[in-house]
Amino acid sequence: MARVSLTPPRTLLYRAVEWYARRTYGKMLDPVAAMGHHPRVLLAGIRFELAVARWRSLDPDLKALAVMGSAAAIGCSWCMDFGYWEHTRHGMDPRKIHDLPVWRDSQVYTPLERDVLAYAEAMTATPPDVSDELAERLRTALGERAFLELTMMVAVENQRSRLNSALGLTSQGFKDHCEVRVGG
Repeated sequence: MARVSLTPPRTLLYRAVEWYARRTYGKMLDPVAAMGHHPRVLLAGIRFELAVARWRSLDPDLKALAVMGSAAAIGCSWCMDFGYWEHTRHGMDPRKIHDLPVWRDSQVYTPLERDVLAYAEAMTATPPDVSDELAERLRTALGERAFLELTMMVAVENQRSRLNSALGLTSQGFKDHCEVRVGG
């Protein structure tokens, strides 16, 4: 159960964001509703997410795997639910989403994708446990710009997943609107 009301004051900003969310996603996003209690937090979050969406140095599928790997490591059911829907909607191979919970045993991932998933898990560990060898393989394969974007995407998803988990936000039913199963 959410630890904050998902019916914040209906300010002009909140109503505008709600209209956009319903138009884009078919429903209001629970994390956005939660942030609606603090308009400056909501506005800062929107600005940040818009900036993140414009980063284009990292391949979109690698970015999706980094985000989903981090969300899975934290155990954010809201993030996993939305992520399955969002990434398959944008053309990611559904098999890679299907096998995410068992990525080490799956044959659908390339060596680079495996390194991205390992990096996301290692960065998400507390304390982070990234080896020099893994970081160097990724930096060499991706280039410094994309490697930095990968690192930041894992950090961004850590922020999202930890916020959602701490607020008690759980699956919102996005997976019900796609043909992807959740779990292994």
